Amino acid sequence: MADWVLHVDMDQFIAAVEVLRRPELAGLPLIVGGRGDPTERAVVSTASYEARAFGIGSGMPLKIAARKAPEDAVFLPVDHDAYEAASVEVMSALRTLPGVVLEVIGWDECFLGVHTDDPEKTARGAQAAVLDATGLHCSVGIGDNRVRAKIATEFGKPRGVFRLTGENWFAVMGDRPTRDLWGVGPKVQKRLGAHGIKTVRELADADEELLVSEFGPRMGVWYHGLGSGLGPRVVDPTPWVARSHSRETTYQQNLTTSEQIREALTELAGHAFDDCAAEGRPVVRVHIKVRYAPFETRTFGHKLDAPTTRRDDVIAAALALAATMDPQREVRLLGVRAEMTMPEVDGATERTPVRGRI
Repeated sequence: MADWVLHVDMDQFIAAVEVLRRPELAGLPLIVGGRGDPTERAVVSTASYEARAFGIGSGMPLKIAARKAPEDAVFLPVDHDAYEAASVEVMSALRTLPGVVLEVIGWDECFLGVHTDDPEKTARGAQAAVLDATGLHCSVGIGDNRVRAKIATEFGKPRGVFRLTGENWFAVMGDRPTRDLWGVGPKVQKRLGAHGIKTVRELADADEELLVSEFGPRMGVWYHGLGSGLGPRVVDPTPWVARSHSRETTYQQNLTTSEQIREALTELAGHAFDDCAAEGRPVVRVHIKVRYAPFETRTFGHKLDAPTTRRDDVIAAALALAATMDPQREVRLLGVRAEMTMPEVDGATERTPVRGRI
């Protein structure tokens, strides 16, 4: 008997929920995004496996997706309420499994902690419970910590189970690019590559002091350990606590004047602050996101001098960040994110510098 971490990830969750509601869509290239109108400005929220075969993926502008899509492709609007309801059913089904601890980390994914000598049996039980309760399929990654369990899921998709532990870590991951590690995005991959670190094995073998000098004392140590698949082992069932609230809008007509931008940011920052105020937590940092035409995205952030519960302070911070924007470029999207103070947490629970708790 040993302690195992299972990562349950729903297969093409949003698309699968839509197919459950409309069985006639099964097998068709399905693209969900915006209001379902590919002539409007919006991005793909999810694409079915049939659509992904044509190079369509999450975050792609709907107009580009429409050019790639075959004639029988179906575009649908985002329905948050339906996905939230399906998520509740999935997590409720998983909570019925005997002897498991469940931690929700998103609409369509969670960690399970279990003490067993047969984690594959638990994984198959999780898949059966979800399928019986919802008609939806999931993949399960098995690991001796959360990082390895999360990464293992990708090898199990779709509808499969895969185990990744310290024993087979380098056999499976050693020659893969660092981008395949959870928490390593394209920018971090590029910075690692500048030091000759291109594979997972090279990251594990790298000089930790070099990584600390590049990424700082917390992230440098974290990335070095990530090369060996190190990470927290504890599954924490306490409810997830949001670090921030954000609001963003894609404009059907580009914003072209500073007045339009200031008006838009004022509205977005006000809404983001209201979301934070509803939780009764002060705001400590403000970020703005801007997408210039045709499709280049930049983000800017600023830590406030002191935590604030004043709406005007958050709006003022967002407007101050607008000064960093290029006044010569037209804007197609704006967003504001307000980070809040975090409540006190149990110091015994392992935290990570990437997501606080992964």
